[in-house]
Parts: sequence; C-alpha cells; structure tokens
Amino acid sequence: MQPATIGILVAVGIIVLLAIIAGIYLWATYNSLVTLKVRVDEAWSDITVQLKRRADLIPNIIEAVKGYAAHESKVFQNVTQARAETLGAQTPAEASAAEGHMQTALKSIFAVSEAYPQLQASQNFLQLQSELVDTEDKIQAARRFFNGGVREFNTKTRVFPNTVFAKRLGFTERDFFEVAEPSAIAEPPRVQF
Repeated sequence: MQPATIGILVAVGIIVLLAIIAGIYLWATYNSLVTLKVRVDEAWSDITVQLKRRADLIPNIIEAVKGYAAHESKVFQNVTQARAETLGAQTPAEASAAEGHMQTALKSIFAVSEAYPQLQASQNFLQLQSELVDTEDKIQAARRFFNGGVREFNTKTRVFPNTVFAKRLGFTERDFFEVAEPSAIAEPPRVQF
C-alpha cells in the first residue's frame, strides 16, 4: 500500500470513529432526556393526584363548617372557587396560581372554624383536618420531587452541546411548580385545635 492510501484510510477511520462517538453521545443524551421527561411527567401526575385528593376533602370540610357557621357564605364561595380552580389547572403555572388561592381560602375557613368550639370538638372535623394535614404534606413532598426533576431536566437541556439539539428533538424547558404568591404558603393553614 502506498502512503497516500494509508493516510486516506486513517483519515476515513478517524472520521468514522468520530461519527460513532457522536452517534453514541446523541443516543445516550436522547435517552437520558427521555428518562428525565418521563420522571417529570410522573412527578406532575403525583402532584395532580394529591391536589385532587385535597379537592375531594374540601366539600366535606365545607359541610362540617357550614353546619355551625352557615352565615359565612362568602368564605364557602371562596373555598369552592379555589377548589374548582385547582381541579381545572392543567399546567404547573395554572396550578401554582390555584395553589395560592387555595391556601388563602383554607386559612379563611379554618379562621371561621376557630369561632365554634363545638366544631373543633367534632370527631368528623378533626378527622378531616388530619387528612388535610397529611395531604398537604404529600403535596409538598410531590412538589419538591417535581421541582427537582424539572431542575435536572432543564439543566440537561441547557448545557452545551445538548442545547444545540435538545429543542430540535422536542425537549423544551419545563415550568417549576411555584406559588405565584409565596406569602400565601409562607405559613400553612392552621388545622390544629
């Protein structure tokens, strides 16, 4: 073989090797982005399950409080509206806005309930409060898991060279589940009597 032919074969070999390395990198990156996307979708599903669980508790809490404080119709309307907004939320941004309204509404209903000692002693109301506290804890845990997954996914799509092809492959940044009004959740609703 002539030296020119050997040089061409070496050059072709190097190009093929680089193409294989680039292909393996793209394949691995694509699979990791898909994995992260599925993890974020799963975490969002967990959040919606917990938000639905809390929304299912709300009518029972309203009925329990209504029996003692029927004249507080504005409070009940606000809670019902916040519940509907939570159930209608489809995106993290919509859920974030709804979450702020829900927390404010829950604070108001528990403020009303404080004025009724008989209600505070009701086993049904105490059980509902316990379930609500448990659900709030689960929402916070699901929210942390979701936001961690979103952080990982967004970081992976932003780093170079992934940023060059991630959007072309359909991977767009995801929104965090943040509350629009942080003061609404700065202090959780008081549900201890």
